[in-house]
Amino acid sequence: MPDTQLRTTGLSRRHGPVAEGLQFASRFVGGPIKPEPAVAASLPRPHGEFATASISHLSSMAGTASIWPDVHRATRQGWVRSTRALLEYLLTFPGETWQERWEASPLGQGQVTADAVGSRHTTGTSIVPGIRALYCLRAIQPTLLAFRQTPLPSFGPMFIAAQEDALLEKFAEQVRTHQLRHVHRRDAIIELCMLLAVQGVALSDVTPAALLHFAHENRQARCTLRPGSQASNRIAGRGVWNVLHAMGHFPPSTPESMRAAMLRGQRSIEDLVDQYELSNQAVRGLLIDYLTRRKADTDYSTLKDLTCKLTRHFWKNIEKINPDQRDLRISPEDYAAWRQLITVKDDGKPRVGQDSIVIALRSFYYDLHTWAADEPERWAAWVAPCPVPPSELRGLGVRRRRINERSADRTRQRQPLLPLLVNHVETRYDRARLLLERADRAAESEVFTHEGTEYRRIRTEADRKMLRHGDDVPTRVEEVDSGRIVHIGTEEEGAFWEWAAVEALRHSGVRIEELCELTQLSIRQYQRANGEVIALLVIAPSKTDRERVIPMSAELFHVIASVIRRHARAGRPIPLVSRYDAHDKVWSAPMPFLFQRQNGTTPMVFSTATVQVMLGRICDELAETHKGFRGLKFTPHDFRRIFATELVNSGLPIHIGAALLGHLDVQTTRGYVAVFDEDVVRHYQEHLHHRRQVRPDGEYRDTTDQEWTEFEEHFDRRKVELGSCARPYGTPCQHEHACIRCPMLHINPKMLARLEELEADLVARLQQAEAENWLGEVEGINLTLTFLRGKREETQRRASRPSVDLGIPTPRTVRENP
Repeated sequence: MPDTQLRTTGLSRRHGPVAEGLQFASRFVGGPIKPEPAVAASLPRPHGEFATASISHLSSMAGTASIWPDVHRATRQGWVRSTRALLEYLLTFPGETWQERWEASPLGQGQVTADAVGSRHTTGTSIVPGIRALYCLRAIQPTLLAFRQTPLPSFGPMFIAAQEDALLEKFAEQVRTHQLRHVHRRDAIIELCMLLAVQGVALSDVTPAALLHFAHENRQARCTLRPGSQASNRIAGRGVWNVLHAMGHFPPSTPESMRAAMLRGQRSIEDLVDQYELSNQAVRGLLIDYLTRRKADTDYSTLKDLTCKLTRHFWKNIEKINPDQRDLRISPEDYAAWRQLITVKDDGKPRVGQDSIVIALRSFYYDLHTWAADEPERWAAWVAPCPVPPSELRGLGVRRRRINERSADRTRQRQPLLPLLVNHVETRYDRARLLLERADRAAESEVFTHEGTEYRRIRTEADRKMLRHGDDVPTRVEEVDSGRIVHIGTEEEGAFWEWAAVEALRHSGVRIEELCELTQLSIRQYQRANGEVIALLVIAPSKTDRERVIPMSAELFHVIASVIRRHARAGRPIPLVSRYDAHDKVWSAPMPFLFQRQNGTTPMVFSTATVQVMLGRICDELAETHKGFRGLKFTPHDFRRIFATELVNSGLPIHIGAALLGHLDVQTTRGYVAVFDEDVVRHYQEHLHHRRQVRPDGEYRDTTDQEWTEFEEHFDRRKVELGSCARPYGTPCQHEHACIRCPMLHINPKMLARLEELEADLVARLQQAEAENWLGEVEGINLTLTFLRGKREETQRRASRPSVDLGIPTPRTVRENP
């Protein structure tokens, strides 16, 4: 069967993965996957040929007891009448067979619904059962558009009963035993039956290519019927794929999930170059050879970017400027025209990354010069003067400084807004969590009050149906005053992951890729000499290809522990999931990733785009009440810059900060540090000057064991009676140990009772001071009481959150032998 052009009319850009899957999934199934439905060796006709059957015979078959023995006789008689009405309607259209008449009718073309032709309200007989019966008997073969236009209740069980296919019945049994929710089991059966009816095949003929084709055509039909609907953009057939793969129906090399089959993975260098359709085949061969040699010392993402710069931005534009260009000897006029061409993007907007294109081009020419000395037979023919003049790079340092200045200004804008964002996600998560806990304790139809709002615990008809099938029922509540139904379970789930992502990013300073790559194996512990156990977060090699370890603060440890507890709340370990690296286009080994959640039929790891969408949604919500967020977005890297700024401005040596951030060069860390006012600049420069005088030779050396020991002991000296002091590293107490007034004091929740004793003592002293008319003492005691009560409220708020116990083992004391 010849290859056909995939039709994507009416689909949004998000439909691309399906089309790509049809083109690139061939490596999994041992042959090219063509965008065509499955083809049967012989069309399945379990009950005979009905192409030209009479109305009486075909309508009587619709109510045959031997086909549907479990259906009541009166119901089957209704099917007979419905089928007769449908066939009489089809007789009004031209054609020799029922299939031809069906395709000529508006109903068969998907232009109208079945109710528009005949329903119980208009004709006394609905033709929906007749359509369903003809589909099941294989009398007509519908299109997906017609099938989607008219929903058919109970189509799956009726279709399976009519096929008399042992393999199809085995599939249905496998679905019932598969680890899927009832709604996904139902969808898997319906979608497979829909595929068989539409493509006119038996289950034995269904291949991975046929299922991918069905997913694409189904998406196109839904977008045609409901343009702009979010539900229309979903991919059908994922549950079918999982079950068929588990049955061993697909070849062994087939991926376990449909998503894995649709993602094309790494492309060859020839494919990367040929996507830009160069006219000069000699230059095409040169670029392929050049990129093949560069492939050995670079990763796939960098190689793909280099291919785009040299192929699309350079040579493709040169062919537009001078179609007769045959070698790399570019004239100054052509270079000037090319340089002007790359200043703007295809959409007319200014191009920011012009320097990177020019540097890649310059490196390309000088690489050819160098390689020609060793291999003249291969590269000497292409040696030519580099068209990039030296003046192009003279302002490079200035332009890079402007980039750093914009980054610093971006950090200055967002650092004051960070507390508002953190408070928003914390408040939203706390409210959703507490409301969910209160709703779970309430009985059905029970009315309760939460934060001044009355709610009623409800269960919908869909919930009761799920209960009958043994599925977990989502928690829903109804606001009594407004009548609005809140799916609090879904709301709490979204609020938790937003809170977890924000807190993990701001307390660790990790890159977004590193956050998504965190696994349960990333958590380690280190026992110090004094017996204290410190939790560590191991960051896998990412951008710098170097593993590093981050000592976790109490806040970061709480976030990580909460994520683990959420995964383990059902009494099972964290699922092992493969993560797709969007940069290198490869799948990881199955691992217990922390940032994962159930997506339909399969668990999936959060992508970097998902986290970015979360942050964008949070900023949009805040923009409604805070004008500072209007037109402003937080990105994951903004948290990293703010983290680096606060580290260094709090007194941490910059080379230790570089180690925590995973920077190979301390100057990179300097570029991350944004200073906010002249006072900070002056004090920080004085601090650097003093430190250089003390130890000028070792300012930017690697951290020594003694420095790490001093850094750890600093936290021991911060422990006080009521909790711990948060003063910066290497600084003494600056408030004369007046801890209860000090803003650096963090109260331990266990010491709340001690605060009550201190308050009672202060109140007694206040009464005595007022009686003795000690006005100065009265003022001082009132100030102390204000700080005490404020810290107590803050501590009580933090203590209201549930504690998370990971069950970390404690070292046992070894008894000495007597």
